[in-house]
Amino acid sequence: MHLKAFLYFSVLLLFFVACEQDIAEAEDLTIIPIPQSVVVQDGKFEFNSETTLNTDTSFSVSSDFFRSYIKDGTGIDLKTGSDIEFLKDPKLDEEAYRLTVSKSKIRIEASTDRGAFYAVQTLRQLMPVSIERSEGPKQFDLPILTIEDSPSFSYRGMHLDVGRHMYSVEFIKKYIDALAMLKMNTFHWHLTEDQGWRIEIKKYPKLQTIAAYRDETLVGHYSDQPHQFDGKRYGGFYSQEEIKEVVAYANNRFVTIIPEIEMPGHSQAAIAAYPELGCSGEQVEVAKKWGVFEEVYCTSEATFQFLEDVIDEVITLFPGKYIHIGGDEAPKTRWKNCKHCQELIKEKDLGDERGLQSYFIARMERYINSKGKQIIGWDEILEGGLAPNATVMSWRGLSGAIEAAKSSHDVIMTPTSHCYFDYYQSENDNEPLAIGGYLPLEKVYNFNPIPDELSTEDSKFVLGAQGNIWTEYMPTEDQVEYMAFPRILAMSEVVWSHSTNKNYEEFVCRVAHMHTRLDALDINYANHLYEIEGQMIKKDNTSKFELSTELKNQTIRYTLDGTEPNENSKVYNGPISISESSIIKAVVFDGQQALSKVFTQSINYHKGLDANITIDKVPHEAYSGSGAEGLMNGISGSDKRYGDKEWLGFWGEDIEITIEFDKPTKINSIQSRFYNSPGQWIYSPDIYDYLVLQEPSEFWQDTTHILGLPEMTINPKFKLLNIQFDEIESDLYTETRKIILTIPNYGIIPEGKQGAGNKAWTFIDEIIIN
Repeated sequence: MHLKAFLYFSVLLLFFVACEQDIAEAEDLTIIPIPQSVVVQDGKFEFNSETTLNTDTSFSVSSDFFRSYIKDGTGIDLKTGSDIEFLKDPKLDEEAYRLTVSKSKIRIEASTDRGAFYAVQTLRQLMPVSIERSEGPKQFDLPILTIEDSPSFSYRGMHLDVGRHMYSVEFIKKYIDALAMLKMNTFHWHLTEDQGWRIEIKKYPKLQTIAAYRDETLVGHYSDQPHQFDGKRYGGFYSQEEIKEVVAYANNRFVTIIPEIEMPGHSQAAIAAYPELGCSGEQVEVAKKWGVFEEVYCTSEATFQFLEDVIDEVITLFPGKYIHIGGDEAPKTRWKNCKHCQELIKEKDLGDERGLQSYFIARMERYINSKGKQIIGWDEILEGGLAPNATVMSWRGLSGAIEAAKSSHDVIMTPTSHCYFDYYQSENDNEPLAIGGYLPLEKVYNFNPIPDELSTEDSKFVLGAQGNIWTEYMPTEDQVEYMAFPRILAMSEVVWSHSTNKNYEEFVCRVAHMHTRLDALDINYANHLYEIEGQMIKKDNTSKFELSTELKNQTIRYTLDGTEPNENSKVYNGPISISESSIIKAVVFDGQQALSKVFTQSINYHKGLDANITIDKVPHEAYSGSGAEGLMNGISGSDKRYGDKEWLGFWGEDIEITIEFDKPTKINSIQSRFYNSPGQWIYSPDIYDYLVLQEPSEFWQDTTHILGLPEMTINPKFKLLNIQFDEIESDLYTETRKIILTIPNYGIIPEGKQGAGNKAWTFIDEIIIN
C-alpha cells in the first residue's frame, strides 16, 4: 500500500475509534468536509495566552478572522510572534492550503488569502467546541499533524429563497457563516418572486410599497383543499444599505453572493406594482399562495427598460461575476394571447413562444454582459436555444446539464433528486410540513456532480454543485436551519472532498461529533442519526424485513405484534423473516434508556410478495423509491407524501408493469392507487389496461378501464385501481401465471393549470394482489 494511502487509512481508523467513544468526550479530527490528506503524529501543541501570531498583508482577511475568533472565543489577544505563522507558497492552487501543527509551531501555507482562510476553518474544527460559545479555555492542546487540502470543484454553493418567506439580516449573516465554516464559496440569494420582491430598487418605489407585501399567506399544504389563508399581511425587503452590509460580510468570509432577479416568469409581484409590465396591463395582486402563475413579463420595450434599470442598480450592489436571471417555469399563455408578443415572434422569426423566451433571455444577457457580468439561469433557458455566454443551473435532472456541457457551456448541478433541501429528510410522520419529495442525508452524500454521460473533456464544464432551499413551508429561521442541517454538511463534502476519501459510515460518525459544534453555534439541525429505518428485502427466496440506523452498532429491540418495545424486547440481530401480516415496532436502546423514537411499520402480506415484478421504464431518479420491487413488498406509501421509499414517480412516460408468478396462482383482486396533486404537476391516469395470462397460449384481455372510485370523494389526493376477478364469471382466473398492467401518462398539462405545457408526473403506490 502506498505510504500516503496508508496514512490516510490510519486517520480514518482513528475516526472510527472516536465514533465508538462517548460523543461528548470525542474532540478528535472530526473535520467536515474531510481533507484530501491528513498525517497524524504523536504529541501536542499547547495553545495558551502566550501564543503569538505572525502574518503579512497578503493574509489580512484570514488572519484577522482567526484573531477575532480566538479573542471572542477565549479572551486571548494574540500578540505578534512566530508561534503561528501564515506563509505564502505560490506553488499551491488558489483555494489550496497546507496546515502543519508541530510541538512548537502552527504553520498555515497558501498562495492566497482565500486558501489560508480555509486552513483557518480546518484549524477551527480542531479546537474546543466551547470557543464557539465564547467560553473557550485559556489553554488547550492541538494534535500534531499535517493536512494538505484543496477542493474538487470551483463552485460550492448554497441557495436561499427569501421571496416566499423573508429572514433577518442577522440570520443571513449566520447562514453565510455556516457556508464559510464548511468551505462553501457561493451564496445564491433568491430575491424576487411571485409572492414578494425583496430588494430595494430606488428608481421603482412601488417595488417596496406594493411588490414587497402580500395580503395574506396560504395555510397548510398547497395540495390541501379547499385552500385556507391566514388573513395577515406579510412582507418586507432588504434596503440597499442592508445588502451592502451583507455583501461586505460575505466578502470577508470569501463567500460570493449571486443575486437572482427572476425573469420572465415568477414576476407577479413586480407586475402587481407596475401592471404595464404584464401583457394585459390589468391590475393583479402579489401572489398569496405557492405554485406557478401565468403572469409573466411582456416582451415590450417598457419591460426591457424596467429590467435594465433594475439590473443597473443590482450590479452596483453585488461585485461578483454572475447575475442569476431565473428563466424557469414561465407559462406561455399570456404571450400566446398578446398581440405585441405574437408580432415580435413574426418580426424576429422566432418560430413560437419558446423562441420568444430564448430571445428574451439572450437580450437580457447582452445587456448584462455589457455591464461586465455574466448570467446564470435555470435549465429552462435552454428552450429555444441557449444564450451565447450563459451558465446553466440544472435542476430538472441531468439532461439540461449534459446538453449544456456538450455545447461548451458552464454548468452548475442542482438536480431535485439530490440537491433540494425543501424535500423531507425523514419518513417520520412528525416531520415538519414540507413541499414533498424525500431526500435523506445519504442520498445527498452520494451525489456525483459529474454525469456519467459526459466525456472527460465535457466534464470540465461542470463547475460544481449547489444545495437549494425553497421556503414555501419554512416561515421561521429555525425551520430553514432544520431543513439545511445536516444535509449541508453532506453537500460540502460532495463539492470539496475528493471522492476517494469519502465513506458514508465514517461521515455519519463525524456528523455525530459535529452536532456539538452546531449546538454551540445555536444551529437548529435535524438529528436522525438514531432514527430507525426499515425495508423489505428478498433473501433465500423469502421476504425479510431489515432494520438499520445511520449510526452503526446500535442496539435495536423490536416487536412484531404492534406492542411497544421495551428494554426486554427481542434484540435485532439481522433481517426478520415475514410470513404473515405484521406490525413491526422498534426502538434503539442504550441499556434501559430509549435513544430513538418508536419506529412503526405495517406490513400487508399478500400474494404479490411471492411474485416477480418488472417495469419497462426506469423511475425518475428523484422519485425512485425502492425500485420496482418496492411496488410489491407489502408496504404502502405515505398518505401525506408522494416522495417516500414506497411511491414511484415517472415523468411524462407510459409504463407497463409485468408481474410473474413461479407457478400458477389463484388471484381474486389487484389493487393500487395513484397520487393526484395537480398543483404539483402530479396527475392520476384516467384509464388503464390489464392483461392476465394463464398459460402462454391462453389469455383474456379487458381494456380502457376508468380510474376513479368512491374514495375519490373522501380523499381527493388519490385515485384507486381496483380489479375484482371474483366478480367476473370465468374459470380463467382460478390460476394465473402473469399479469400485465399498462398505465398511460396523463400527458401534457393543459393551459390554466400549474406547470402548463410540461409533462405530467405519474406516482404509483403498492400493488396488492389477493
